[in-house]
Amino acid sequence: MVRFDLSDEEWTIIAPLLPVEGRGPKRRNDRTVLNGIFYIL
Repeated sequence: MVRFDLSDEEWTIIAPLLPVEGRGPKRRNDRTVLNGIFYIL
């Protein structure tokens, strides 16, 4: 089984690029959402 989860090193690069707060409903765990997107792709 191939995993598409972000490594801790990758996450430390990506995390600062994400917005802290946004309009709309409360955001879920960004890392989990991105891992799910990569899995689907």
